[in-house]
Amino acid sequence: MNTLPILALLAGSAIAIQAGMNAHLGDLLKNTMFSALVAFVFSALFILGVMFVSNNHFPSGATLKSIPIYLWFSGVLSAFGVALFYYLIPKMGLSPMMSFALTAQIIVALIVSHFGWFDLPVKQVDFQKLVGVIFLISGIVLVNWSTK
Repeated sequence: MNTLPILALLAGSAIAIQAGMNAHLGDLLKNTMFSALVAFVFSALFILGVMFVSNNHFPSGATLKSIPIYLWFSGVLSAFGVALFYYLIPKMGLSPMMSFALTAQIIVALIVSHFGWFDLPVKQVDFQKLVGVIFLISGIVLVNWSTK
């Protein structure tokens, strides 16, 4: 049995719960940037702890030097996205925010996969995937459309 889809669902669930919790924290603190900082500090401490107790090794100096410079700045995109989540969730609500964010993630992921950016496996966009995107966008309309 392939457990990867189950793990992916758990990851998505954790992100939705975490986003709601930290948006609430940012609301209570009256500072979404501080809420994002708290999230990243505790995330870094957690990952560091996991690295120390697991069999993961720290990369060598040669490996660190071989990494393209732009890859070291991916955390800026994470911080930008997370901070926007915490800012927008109290204004939009968790469900609308997640529906827009997940749709954008899937569309951008399709583009990245289609071109194989970042040395990822190439997965061509085909008719079926385009139909899926149309259904996804239709889903956003249905999730966010209100008769009020």
